[in-house]
Amino acid sequence: MRMIIVGFGTVGQSLARILQSKEEQLLIEFGFHPRIVALVDRTGAMIDPGGLDLNRAVTVKQKTGSVAQDTKLGRQGMGAKEVIESVEAEAVLELTPSNIADGEPGLSHIKAALRSRRHVITASKAPLAIAMPSLVEMASYNNVLLKFSGSVGGGTPILDFAKKCFSGNKIESLRGILNGTTNYILTRMMESNAPMDAALKEAQALGYAEADPSYDVDGVDTASKLVILMNWVMGRESSIKDVEIEGIRKVTPQDLEQARRKNSHIKLVGSIDDEIRVQPEQIPRTHPLCIGGILNAVSFKTELTGEVTIVGKGGGGVETASAVLRDIVDVRRNLAR
Repeated sequence: MRMIIVGFGTVGQSLARILQSKEEQLLIEFGFHPRIVALVDRTGAMIDPGGLDLNRAVTVKQKTGSVAQDTKLGRQGMGAKEVIESVEAEAVLELTPSNIADGEPGLSHIKAALRSRRHVITASKAPLAIAMPSLVEMASYNNVLLKFSGSVGGGTPILDFAKKCFSGNKIESLRGILNGTTNYILTRMMESNAPMDAALKEAQALGYAEADPSYDVDGVDTASKLVILMNWVMGRESSIKDVEIEGIRKVTPQDLEQARRKNSHIKLVGSIDDEIRVQPEQIPRTHPLCIGGILNAVSFKTELTGEVTIVGKGGGGVETASAVLRDIVDVRRNLAR
């Protein structure tokens, strides 16, 4: 199974290490040997139709900043679209950070791969939040798979759980803590009476928050994940324009104290019922959604079994890469059938 990786940052490099360490296991358990035939980053590509040495690729990336700097296999200035259209492969793994304003560059990469009739696995939320219904339709039209387990929940299989474990049991609504950064900030504010600025700086120092945290603290990341859940799990077409969004910037010490008196926590909650919305809410300490740290959780209200909650780690290089691996195995199984 030949694959192209577009985007070789934290997730891409984590995936490379996982594929190297699990090479024998994948062959024994699933009967296939995944070959990465091309890597693409911002300045070029690294290509070997016979399969790249991933240890070498990671070393080159870390030493020089780009896989294109490899002296033998590097291709300076070669863009993702050219690689997708010219290098023979069964699947494209789209792992670039993309802009929520227009879904780029990931949206163009995914469209190019689908038009080339290549299966697509992505961990990028922005293209799906912008254009998920059309991308799903394009994949179906070209008779290829579009997989995106890593886009919601990182290493916690929220999408697979919801899609596969409630057959015949209608999901009526859902509520979730879908952003580990804001959950960490609100947890620290609650535990130590710290102001938001201090909790945010702590999150940044630990690597939980970006230098520009607005995507997280303004609720956009949570909203993007809600759109994916809305389309894929609830079967209702939507985009991020349909989501009412309020982040955590207005949460005050007085709000936290009020919640504490009610034996509750304040959490940034994404919910889908008659509407799609993101907003800070008081959650009772005894509720399954009242989780701390960087954890994610989603509670599904179902027709037959009531409320069912899944909890686990959210984003992170290894966690998201593990979800991408799950999708790789799933694509392989479909190819085998």
